[in-house]
Amino acid sequence: MIKLIDITYGSPVREKTAVALGYFDGLHLGHMGVIGAALAQRDLKPAVFTFNCDSTLPKFKSPEDIISFENKRELLAKAGVEYVFAPDFAKVCSFTDEEFVYNILHKTLNAGFACCGRNFRFGLGGHGTPEILEKIGAKYDIRVQIVEDVCLDGELISSTHIRELIRNGEIEQANRLLGYEWQFKLPVVHGNELGRKMNFPTINQILPETNVKPRFGVYQSYVLVHGKNYRAITNIGIRPTIKNSRGVICETHILNFSGDLYGENIAVSLCRFIRPERKFDSIDELKAQIAEDINKVISYK
Repeated sequence: MIKLIDITYGSPVREKTAVALGYFDGLHLGHMGVIGAALAQRDLKPAVFTFNCDSTLPKFKSPEDIISFENKRELLAKAGVEYVFAPDFAKVCSFTDEEFVYNILHKTLNAGFACCGRNFRFGLGGHGTPEILEKIGAKYDIRVQIVEDVCLDGELISSTHIRELIRNGEIEQANRLLGYEWQFKLPVVHGNELGRKMNFPTINQILPETNVKPRFGVYQSYVLVHGKNYRAITNIGIRPTIKNSRGVICETHILNFSGDLYGENIAVSLCRFIRPERKFDSIDELKAQIAEDINKVISYK
């Protein structure tokens, strides 16, 4: 995997780059179409201009984050991107069209090529269009390519639609449009250890309020622990059977794993919705349902 260099708070790039421009809030297959155009410029170093969704001012944020900025960086590195520049929106939103191209593309990223989607906007008030980017870019010897929208099976791939699918529990379709299994990577926190008492120990993670919320319920999942993937089962919700005041909790039972993961940032990927969250009349009933859910996960290929 390519080592991704984040120059947001560092020095300008010395090598000539091919820059993909966009918010890229989900890094779905549509976004990868734009980034792929930059990766195709073999004589230039691939770079991405984007925003850090974890620090951008709330009024400029997307409705809910599909992935964290840490996830975004990992996916960019996996794709082969070598440089990323992700300033806070507030620091660049007052740039004129010309200032944006000069300060960011020319001066900071040393771009010889830039690409964006047809809906990309830049500069003060979002005045800059891809056509304006082409015109200004020519002054600084920056070739510009406008990348058309990407469809899958006749369906336009968009972050809005992917959020809707995740909220509805249609995680398999969301993953098709993303091009990878949707995941969250969060610290493991202490819970009430009820799962351990029922012989189904879980890792507990709190989903940030800024994240898109999957449909509450039980999912087949995979968990990456110290470089190894484990099959797992994840419950996302408010735990109606157990008193809870901590918001949306993700409880994951990792199959064939034992160990202490408290405080570690653990990635959990969802791949199939099993059943909605519901309230049980007793702990014994809950325990029996968990055992049934685990058997389902084991039966899936």
